[in-house]
Amino acid sequence: MRIGKFIHAFPGRSILLSLVLSSSALGAQTSPQPVGIFQDHADIGTVAHAGSAQFDSALGAYTLTGSGANIWFTADAFQFAWKQVSGDVALSADVVFPNAGVNPHRKAVLMIRQSLDADSPYADVALHGEGLTSLQYRDAKGEATHEIRSNLSAPRRLRIEKRGDFIYMFLAQNAGEPLRASGASIKIPIKGSFYIGIGLSSHEKDVVEKAAFSNVDLSATKSLTAPPVLYSTLESVYVASTDRRVLYTAPSHFEAPNWTRDGSSILFNSNGRILRLPVAGGNPETIDTGFATGCNNDHGISPDQLWLAISDVSQPDHQSRIYIVPIGGGAPRLVTQKSPSYWHGWSPDGRTLAFTGQRDGDGDIYTIPAAGGEETRLTTAKGLDDGPEYSPDGKYIYFNSERTGHMQIWRMLADGGNQEQVTFGERNDWFPHISPDGRSMVFVSYEKDVTGHPPNKDVELRLMTLADRKITVLAKLFGGQGTINVPSWSPDGREVAFVSYQLLPADEAATK
Repeated sequence: MRIGKFIHAFPGRSILLSLVLSSSALGAQTSPQPVGIFQDHADIGTVAHAGSAQFDSALGAYTLTGSGANIWFTADAFQFAWKQVSGDVALSADVVFPNAGVNPHRKAVLMIRQSLDADSPYADVALHGEGLTSLQYRDAKGEATHEIRSNLSAPRRLRIEKRGDFIYMFLAQNAGEPLRASGASIKIPIKGSFYIGIGLSSHEKDVVEKAAFSNVDLSATKSLTAPPVLYSTLESVYVASTDRRVLYTAPSHFEAPNWTRDGSSILFNSNGRILRLPVAGGNPETIDTGFATGCNNDHGISPDQLWLAISDVSQPDHQSRIYIVPIGGGAPRLVTQKSPSYWHGWSPDGRTLAFTGQRDGDGDIYTIPAAGGEETRLTTAKGLDDGPEYSPDGKYIYFNSERTGHMQIWRMLADGGNQEQVTFGERNDWFPHISPDGRSMVFVSYEKDVTGHPPNKDVELRLMTLADRKITVLAKLFGGQGTINVPSWSPDGREVAFVSYQLLPADEAATK
């Protein structure tokens, strides 16, 4: 056994990383078959044709052959070359399929795997034969696999990186270009010693495929030498499968995605401005909001998609007020005379706005005509009431309230009557958003000891079916404030948009 030790410093802590070369591979083979830097290789799961792993020392390149039905569902079948390690570590490689191949969904992967069992928890960066690239993961032994799809097709260089409980995907479109954060990250409990390496599945149990891995680098994650770089990532999650996709990522802070009613774009705020991003891809463009250049994360689109409500702090007193501007941009029209006021919902007929108002130090739910006029107070309970949103039929307003001692979801009739609690757990639940068909509610959920809705916390997006009040988890992520402050369902009700965040060392944000 040989042990190489690395020290990795991260904010407020130090981690000792040990790359442990084991003499056996937890039941896969009794005689190790070293391949380059990897200590062993074998077929994982049930395969019809034995795979192989070869290393060309002159070229520093690896070639895997393998069959296997898939790396997916609840168990995997593939060829894997690995090293057993512990701590925080990263693996990078240029990856190509040298042959045309049979199935466009064949996968060449860089993988971190808890064990060599077919149903082990794992995460991998998977390059498919058709160019699709994703961060795949299985949370627990025997559970289904999920993925976060990249918005980059057919990258040449891949990197998987473990930092604490989080796994990150880095990509470079072409060989020789620096790797960049893809925006895809997942919290997954890979503990103690684990396996890291390269793999191949043909996605056809009776077909043998080939993949080539070159410029392979396995090392400890780099030490933090400067304050971390904040990356914001606009994602969507498919409600039926809980699979996710990256729509846009940038080394800057942005918040609060809001899907347009026609499904073509998503709006979000950054640096006081409202931006519009085409869902099909591209770069965001700034919407003209006139003098209102201090927009916060409370904004939304009218039911007829002609108007945009914004909450802005650009006036000299820096108090949030609600304005309405044309959806394509234009001069703001003041709606709320009193402040602070934070928009959260349009009534289905477009005539009324629901908002959170702070009056005399108390935060409560108010409504006001969209045309302007007198505000109406709907809640008076002790503690903050926030995040009001109308149900699609206009009957209810859902909101979050801390009147019970910690934040939970409530609802009331649109006139403020019959206020009733909806969630009852130990976690702190914020910002309810009702699906277009009125059957489901998504909200962001903090751990029970978190006060308020701060940024940079481990949170969950949770889904409640309103008929039976059953709750499931849509996504686990690093986020919180800015993740899902405003309505973000796709018009067809299939997806929910949200923002996740990553704190990465400066020398990891773009590295070779």
